[in-house]
Amino acid sequence: MIRVFDVPSADAERHMARLARRARSLFSGDAAAVAEHAIADIRRGGDRALARWRRRHDRARGPVLASPGRARVSPSLRRAFDLALSRITAFHQRQRPAAARWIVAGSRMEERILPLDSVGVYVPGGEAVYVSTALMTVVPARIAGVRRIVVATPPTAWASSPALRWALARLGVDAVYLMGGAHAIAALAVGTATIPSVAKIVGPGNRFVAAAKRAVSGLVGIDSIAGPTEVAIFADGSADVECVAADLLAQAEHDEDAAAILVTTSRRLAAEVRAALASRLLALRERRRAAASLRRFGAIGVAASRTEAIRYLERIAPEHLGVQTADSRADARRFRRAGAVFVGRWSSEVFGDYVAGTNHVLPTAGTARFASALSVHDFVRRMALVSLSRADARRLAPAVEILAAVEGLPAHAAAARLRREARR
Repeated sequence: MIRVFDVPSADAERHMARLARRARSLFSGDAAAVAEHAIADIRRGGDRALARWRRRHDRARGPVLASPGRARVSPSLRRAFDLALSRITAFHQRQRPAAARWIVAGSRMEERILPLDSVGVYVPGGEAVYVSTALMTVVPARIAGVRRIVVATPPTAWASSPALRWALARLGVDAVYLMGGAHAIAALAVGTATIPSVAKIVGPGNRFVAAAKRAVSGLVGIDSIAGPTEVAIFADGSADVECVAADLLAQAEHDEDAAAILVTTSRRLAAEVRAALASRLLALRERRRAAASLRRFGAIGVAASRTEAIRYLERIAPEHLGVQTADSRADARRFRRAGAVFVGRWSSEVFGDYVAGTNHVLPTAGTARFASALSVHDFVRRMALVSLSRADARRLAPAVEILAAVEGLPAHAAAARLRREARR
């Protein structure tokens, strides 16, 4: 079951090291080697090479391009999906960046905001089929104005999930390619006769997908290299035991590599949450993944003080952070390192997964130290326009000539001098 330790302690440090090893496993030798092989093979062999990879890894022999087809879903799913769609749209519309024009020291400057031409969305389909991932990736891309949005998803996910087929039709994606794993990322990045390459690839996946995204980064843009999911909860003695336990278990059921962590200042709460977790786990119909997750990466840390609790959680920099304390709003503001923060008893992380409106594609494995949630900003690029007058050029040229001389670039200096000395 889940381990319990004091914070700080040697056990707490061992748990931190275990989380670090979990993050490094994203780039284990076999995943990196498979990714590199897939990229080289598909770049060289195109559609024929991709067909071999699909036969071997997807068990698929049919066309890679999905036929539109109809999918029936229940009215309740339609309503839930449309609620999520409306809230996600409303939140992300407020992220639209605006072009700007300035006069900078007398010179005209402009920054244009340009949507990407094309984006490839990876929708995973291993242990589960993630309709919500389609929402979280396609909606901000559409708001940004991306011209072509395509989806890659494993053939089994497409065939087994009417909900996924319906959702992708509802979202109006331009094409769906039935391929999963490293070869899907490779095909989207290098392109084939059937699959035009894209400008950027987004969406989570397993370690082979992560390794492939890392390998193609630079050839195309990527959102992030997503690792196994994680939640950390900061709670004091005022927290509701069942709510805390339920939120930990919800994260643990994602994946055997998921991490569910509670750090609390209350030894009583720690003991009661541990007991509640055990009870809830027994009641879970499919408990294998959750049990393995709690055993391998789950933890309850009892902190000597609020300061120690926050310090430990800041070192983890979790993907999801729940704050369930007597003054949750004030405590939440003390944190700087988390992908998204869920404030108070009622703000369970599961709402963020689906309907809160914020994006659930978040930095994992400690990368919240420097990375942010997927947003509209990830689907645009900025381009500067510089418009100097003749007077500007004459005024600025001497500084260019001096700086270029220092750097040993005489042609730079000459180009500036030409403008300074021009008679007309």
